Amino acid sequence: MKQTIVIIGMGEMGGVFARGFLRSGYPVYPITRNMDIDAEVARIPDPALVLLAVGEGDLHASLEIIPAAWRDKLALLQNELLPRDWKNAGYDQPTVISVWFEKKKGQDVKVLISSPAFGPGADLLLDAMSAVDIDACKVASAEEMAYELVRKNVYILTTNIAGLECGGTVESLWNEHQALAREVAGEVMDIQQWLTGTELDRERLIDGFVEGINGDLAHQCMGRSAPSRLKRALGFADEAGLAVPKLRAIFAAHVS
Repeated sequence: MKQTIVIIGMGEMGGVFARGFLRSGYPVYPITRNMDIDAEVARIPDPALVLLAVGEGDLHASLEIIPAAWRDKLALLQNELLPRDWKNAGYDQPTVISVWFEKKKGQDVKVLISSPAFGPGADLLLDAMSAVDIDACKVASAEEMAYELVRKNVYILTTNIAGLECGGTVESLWNEHQALAREVAGEVMDIQQWLTGTELDRERLIDGFVEGINGDLAHQCMGRSAPSRLKRALGFADEAGLAVPKLRAIFAAHVS
Protein backbone atom coordinates (compact mmCIF):
# COMPACT_ATOMS: atom_id res chain seq x y z
CA MET A 1 0.00 0.00 0.00
CA LYS A 2 1.17 3.51 -0.80
CA GLN A 3 2.01 5.97 1.97
CA THR A 4 -0.86 8.03 3.33
CA ILE A 5 -1.60 11.59 2.21
CA VAL A 6 -2.63 13.88 5.07
CA ILE A 7 -4.96 16.76 4.14
CA ILE A 8 -5.47 19.53 6.69
CA GLY A 9 -8.71 21.34 5.84
CA MET A 10 -11.46 19.52 3.95
CA GLY A 11 -13.23 22.35 2.18
CA GLU A 12 -13.84 22.55 -1.56
CA MET A 13 -10.13 22.58 -2.49
CA GLY A 14 -9.23 19.86 -0.01
CA GLY A 15 -12.00 17.74 -1.45
CA VAL A 16 -10.71 18.09 -5.02
CA PHE A 17 -7.21 17.03 -4.02
CA ALA A 18 -8.51 14.21 -1.83
CA ARG A 19 -10.41 12.78 -4.79
CA GLY A 20 -7.32 13.04 -6.96
CA PHE A 21 -5.07 11.29 -4.44
CA LEU A 22 -7.62 8.53 -3.89
CA ARG A 23 -7.88 7.92 -7.63
CA SER A 24 -4.08 7.77 -7.74
CA GLY A 25 -4.16 4.94 -5.21
CA TYR A 26 -3.14 6.87 -2.09
CA PRO A 27 -5.03 6.54 1.18
CA VAL A 28 -6.12 9.98 2.38
CA TYR A 29 -6.27 10.96 6.06
CA PRO A 30 -8.25 14.17 6.71
CA ILE A 31 -7.51 16.57 9.58
CA THR A 32 -10.45 18.78 10.56
CA ARG A 33 -10.76 21.66 13.02
CA ASN A 34 -12.02 19.52 15.89
CA MET A 35 -9.11 17.06 15.76
CA ASP A 36 -5.95 17.19 17.89
CA ILE A 37 -3.27 17.44 15.21
CA ASP A 38 -0.46 16.38 17.56
CA ALA A 39 -2.34 13.22 18.50
CA GLU A 40 -2.82 12.35 14.82
CA VAL A 41 0.94 12.20 14.24
CA ALA A 42 1.01 8.95 16.22
CA ARG A 43 -1.47 7.47 13.73
CA ILE A 44 0.34 8.75 10.62
CA PRO A 45 4.00 9.27 11.60
CA ASP A 46 5.42 9.16 8.05
CA PRO A 47 2.98 10.46 5.42
CA ALA A 48 3.91 10.85 1.77
CA LEU A 49 2.64 14.43 1.82
CA VAL A 50 0.84 16.82 4.18
CA LEU A 51 -1.37 19.15 2.16
CA LEU A 52 -2.38 22.30 4.02
CA ALA A 53 -5.70 23.19 2.40
CA VAL A 54 -7.02 25.81 4.84
CA GLY A 55 -8.04 29.25 3.59
CA GLU A 56 -5.49 32.02 3.27
CA GLY A 57 -6.81 33.69 6.40
CA ASP A 58 -5.85 30.62 8.44
CA LEU A 59 -2.50 29.99 6.76
CA HIS A 60 -0.10 31.60 9.22
CA ALA A 61 -1.70 30.14 12.33
CA SER A 62 -1.74 26.71 10.68
CA LEU A 63 1.93 26.88 9.69
CA GLU A 64 2.83 27.38 13.34
CA ILE A 65 1.12 24.17 14.52
CA ILE A 66 2.36 21.69 11.91
CA PRO A 67 4.00 18.88 13.94
CA ALA A 68 7.77 18.55 13.57
CA ALA A 69 7.48 15.08 12.03
CA TRP A 70 5.35 16.48 9.19
CA ARG A 71 7.15 19.72 8.42
CA ASP A 72 9.39 18.36 5.64
CA LYS A 73 6.33 16.84 3.90
CA LEU A 74 4.30 20.06 3.76
CA ALA A 75 2.50 21.24 0.60
CA LEU A 76 0.75 24.62 0.23
CA LEU A 77 -1.95 25.81 -2.19
CA GLN A 78 -3.32 29.11 -0.81
CA ASN A 79 -4.06 32.26 -2.78
CA GLU A 80 -1.95 35.33 -1.90
CA LEU A 81 0.91 32.96 -1.03
CA LEU A 82 4.55 34.11 -1.23
CA PRO A 83 7.90 32.61 -0.11
CA ARG A 84 8.02 34.95 2.87
CA ASP A 85 4.93 33.22 4.29
CA TRP A 86 6.68 29.89 4.77
CA LYS A 87 10.17 31.28 5.38
CA ASN A 88 8.94 33.46 8.25
CA ALA A 89 7.46 30.31 9.79
CA GLY A 90 10.79 28.46 9.54
CA TYR A 91 10.20 26.37 6.40
CA ASP A 92 12.88 26.17 3.73
CA GLN A 93 11.11 24.95 0.58
CA PRO A 94 7.78 23.20 0.97
CA THR A 95 5.95 21.84 -2.02
CA VAL A 96 3.80 24.61 -3.53
CA ILE A 97 1.09 24.68 -6.18
CA SER A 98 -0.46 27.82 -7.65
CA VAL A 99 -4.07 26.75 -8.17
CA TRP A 100 -5.63 27.97 -11.40
CA PHE A 101 -8.90 26.10 -11.10
CA GLU A 102 -12.08 27.04 -9.30
CA LYS A 103 -14.30 24.81 -7.20
CA LYS A 104 -17.49 26.15 -5.67
CA LYS A 105 -20.08 24.28 -3.64
CA GLY A 106 -22.49 22.39 -5.85
CA GLN A 107 -20.46 23.07 -9.00
CA ASP A 108 -17.89 21.08 -10.93
CA VAL A 109 -14.25 22.14 -11.18
CA LYS A 110 -13.56 24.92 -13.70
CA VAL A 111 -9.97 25.10 -15.00
CA LEU A 112 -8.61 28.45 -16.19
CA ILE A 113 -5.02 27.52 -17.10
CA SER A 114 -2.45 24.94 -16.01
CA SER A 115 -1.61 24.99 -12.28
CA PRO A 116 2.19 25.12 -11.76
CA ALA A 117 3.84 23.24 -8.89
CA PHE A 118 7.33 23.01 -7.42
CA GLY A 119 9.02 21.23 -4.54
CA PRO A 120 9.78 17.71 -3.33
CA GLY A 121 6.15 16.58 -3.54
CA ALA A 122 5.27 18.25 -6.85
CA ASP A 123 4.98 14.95 -8.73
CA LEU A 124 2.46 13.67 -6.19
CA LEU A 125 0.32 16.77 -6.72
CA LEU A 126 0.57 16.46 -10.51
CA ASP A 127 -0.44 12.80 -10.40
CA ALA A 128 -3.47 13.67 -8.25
CA MET A 129 -4.52 16.46 -10.60
CA SER A 130 -4.10 14.24 -13.65
CA ALA A 131 -6.32 11.62 -12.02
CA VAL A 132 -9.21 14.11 -11.93
CA ASP A 133 -8.46 15.67 -15.34
CA ILE A 134 -7.09 18.98 -14.03
CA ASP A 135 -4.19 20.44 -16.00
CA ALA A 136 -1.06 21.01 -13.87
CA CYS A 137 2.65 21.29 -14.61
CA LYS A 138 5.97 21.29 -12.77
CA VAL A 139 8.24 24.33 -12.93
CA ALA A 140 12.02 24.07 -12.93
CA SER A 141 13.12 26.28 -10.05
CA ALA A 142 12.14 28.06 -6.86
CA GLU A 143 12.61 31.37 -8.68
CA GLU A 144 10.14 30.37 -11.38
CA MET A 145 7.66 29.24 -8.74
CA ALA A 146 8.00 32.61 -7.02
CA TYR A 147 7.07 34.27 -10.31
CA GLU A 148 4.04 31.99 -10.63
CA LEU A 149 2.86 32.91 -7.14
CA VAL A 150 3.20 36.62 -7.86
CA ARG A 151 1.40 36.16 -11.18
CA LYS A 152 -1.57 34.51 -9.46
CA ASN A 153 -1.58 37.27 -6.84
CA VAL A 154 -1.59 39.97 -9.52
CA TYR A 155 -4.51 38.22 -11.24
CA ILE A 156 -6.67 37.62 -8.21
CA LEU A 157 -5.98 40.93 -6.46
CA THR A 158 -6.34 43.05 -9.59
CA THR A 159 -9.58 41.43 -10.74
CA ASN A 160 -11.08 41.47 -7.24
CA ILE A 161 -10.08 45.05 -6.40
CA ALA A 162 -10.87 46.54 -9.81
CA GLY A 163 -14.13 44.59 -9.69
CA LEU A 164 -15.20 46.59 -6.66
CA GLU A 165 -15.25 49.61 -8.95
CA CYS A 166 -16.49 48.22 -12.26
CA GLY A 167 -18.05 44.82 -11.51
CA GLY A 168 -18.62 42.48 -14.42
CA THR A 169 -16.40 39.80 -15.91
CA VAL A 170 -12.64 39.69 -16.42
CA GLU A 171 -13.27 40.03 -20.16
CA SER A 172 -15.16 43.29 -19.68
CA LEU A 173 -12.51 44.49 -17.22
CA TRP A 174 -9.74 44.07 -19.79
CA ASN A 175 -11.66 45.11 -22.89
CA GLU A 176 -13.67 48.01 -21.45
CA HIS A 177 -11.74 49.14 -18.36
CA GLN A 178 -8.13 48.33 -19.25
CA ALA A 179 -6.77 51.61 -17.90
CA LEU A 180 -8.32 50.80 -14.51
CA ALA A 181 -6.97 47.23 -14.63
CA ARG A 182 -3.46 48.41 -15.45
CA GLU A 183 -3.50 51.08 -12.75
CA VAL A 184 -4.67 48.62 -10.09
CA ALA A 185 -2.22 45.95 -11.34
CA GLY A 186 0.65 48.44 -11.16
CA GLU A 187 -0.07 49.23 -7.51
CA VAL A 188 -0.57 45.54 -6.72
CA MET A 189 2.85 44.87 -8.26
CA ASP A 190 4.35 47.66 -6.14
CA ILE A 191 3.14 45.76 -3.07
CA GLN A 192 4.25 42.38 -4.40
CA GLN A 193 7.69 43.78 -5.16
CA TRP A 194 8.05 44.98 -1.59
CA LEU A 195 6.78 41.67 -0.21
CA THR A 196 9.22 39.64 -2.31
CA GLY A 197 12.18 42.01 -2.10
CA THR A 198 12.86 41.45 -5.81
CA GLU A 199 12.59 43.52 -8.97
CA LEU A 200 9.58 42.21 -10.85
CA ASP A 201 9.29 41.73 -14.61
CA ARG A 202 6.10 43.74 -14.90
CA GLU A 203 5.46 43.20 -18.59
CA ARG A 204 5.78 39.44 -18.13
CA LEU A 205 3.36 39.64 -15.22
CA ILE A 206 0.83 41.57 -17.31
CA ASP A 207 1.16 38.96 -20.06
CA GLY A 208 0.57 36.25 -17.45
CA PHE A 209 -2.40 38.21 -16.08
CA VAL A 210 -3.94 38.36 -19.55
CA GLU A 211 -3.36 34.62 -20.01
CA GLY A 212 -5.40 34.05 -16.85
CA ILE A 213 -8.17 36.31 -18.18
CA ASN A 214 -8.28 34.43 -21.48
CA GLY A 215 -8.52 31.14 -19.58
CA ASP A 216 -12.08 32.03 -18.48
CA LEU A 217 -13.43 35.21 -20.03
CA ALA A 218 -16.72 34.85 -18.17
CA HIS A 219 -15.06 34.71 -14.74
CA GLN A 220 -16.58 37.30 -12.41
CA CYS A 221 -14.16 39.92 -11.16
CA MET A 222 -15.46 40.45 -7.67
CA GLY A 223 -15.85 37.56 -5.28
CA ARG A 224 -16.93 37.74 -1.64
CA SER A 225 -13.29 38.05 -0.57
CA ALA A 226 -12.63 41.24 -2.54
CA PRO A 227 -13.03 43.71 0.38
CA SER A 228 -10.80 41.64 2.68
CA ARG A 229 -8.18 41.25 -0.08
CA LEU A 230 -8.13 45.03 -0.53
CA LYS A 231 -7.81 45.58 3.22
CA ARG A 232 -4.85 43.17 3.40
CA ALA A 233 -3.21 44.86 0.42
CA LEU A 234 -3.55 48.27 2.04
CA GLY A 235 -2.12 46.91 5.28
CA PHE A 236 1.00 45.82 3.41
CA ALA A 237 1.13 49.17 1.58
CA ASP A 238 1.00 51.03 4.90
CA GLU A 239 3.78 48.83 6.29
CA ALA A 240 5.90 49.48 3.19
CA GLY A 241 5.13 53.20 3.02
CA LEU A 242 3.59 52.88 -0.46
CA ALA A 243 1.13 55.49 -1.67
CA VAL A 244 -1.09 53.22 -3.85
CA PRO A 245 -3.58 56.06 -4.49
CA LYS A 246 -5.93 54.04 -6.72
CA LEU A 247 -6.31 51.24 -4.18
CA ARG A 248 -7.02 53.81 -1.46
CA ALA A 249 -9.59 55.57 -3.64
CA ILE A 250 -11.39 52.28 -4.34
CA PHE A 251 -11.35 51.45 -0.63
CA ALA A 252 -12.80 54.86 0.27
CA ALA A 253 -15.52 54.59 -2.38
CA HIS A 254 -16.58 50.97 -1.99
CA VAL A 255 -15.36 49.45 1.29
CA SER A 256 -14.91 51.94 4.13
